[in-house]
Amino acid sequence: MPNFRLAGKRVWVAGHRGMVGSAVVGALAGRDVEILTVDRAEVDLRRQREVEDWMGWKRPQAVVLAAAKVGGIWANATYPADFIYDNLVIETNIIHAAHKVNVEKLLFLGSTCIYPKFAEQPIREDALLTGALEPTNEWYAVAKIAGLKLAEAYRVQHGHDFISAMPTNLYGPNDNFDLANGHVLPALMRRIHEAKIAGAPAVTIWGTGQPRREFLHVDDLADAAVFLMENYSDRLHVNVGTGTDISILELAEIIAEVVGYEGRFDPDRSKPDGTPRKVTDISRLRTLGWQPKVNFREGLQQTYTWFLNNVRALHIG
Repeated sequence: MPNFRLAGKRVWVAGHRGMVGSAVVGALAGRDVEILTVDRAEVDLRRQREVEDWMGWKRPQAVVLAAAKVGGIWANATYPADFIYDNLVIETNIIHAAHKVNVEKLLFLGSTCIYPKFAEQPIREDALLTGALEPTNEWYAVAKIAGLKLAEAYRVQHGHDFISAMPTNLYGPNDNFDLANGHVLPALMRRIHEAKIAGAPAVTIWGTGQPRREFLHVDDLADAAVFLMENYSDRLHVNVGTGTDISILELAEIIAEVVGYEGRFDPDRSKPDGTPRKVTDISRLRTLGWQPKVNFREGLQQTYTWFLNNVRALHIG
């Protein structure tokens, strides 16, 4: 039996304009819920008073905390203060305000970058805090660890039904295709697209191309988020992924097939590889009765179609 029913509830999706938040809004759209959202111009989530005043006014009964400052390796290395400060204050303000207005259920969404760089593969939830983090995204990871522990602490001390989920590398519509600030998949998709348009003979890949990563379509994450809101209640966070991984070079080759690019890929070994391998153990989530649905190649095709339809809006030639 579900431990919490969303039907008839006021559900705030914090970060509704981002890739994750917009997908969660889409997943909730067909359900009997009142979806609450608020724009940045109205409420700055980094300002405690603004968050508490708005939540006191709207009184959400459930919260999906998808708001975060995100980016790839270059962005994390260039803006470490922004990544740790923005994420710490956003999650702190929302979780504390949820406590003050007695939110019935809160889901904090983190990232599998919380795990040690050399964690045993596939990564189980209990690998948290067992080793050193990957330096290239340490600031973001520390903030996300603090967020899940904060949710856990309010659960332990105050009895709130606050839970956390750790999704793996995400992709899909509304992703950030910026070459400097985007994650590996959207940035690589854009570079391959531009190489095709320019007739370039090769595309450069950061690092060796050998690190292995796991990718989850954002619609699958949104589906899992709704599922966990209704079917999970425990202090331990839950991994959300596919349980399978591919190398960055393999990813590039599949994207090239989707885009229709026939050039070669040249590794730039002066750039960092990051964590050598990262694939999650999703047995806990599977045991609960959830599994991903989106086929990877079909998901990439959908993402590329969205990219093409939004090229001008993204200021990409």
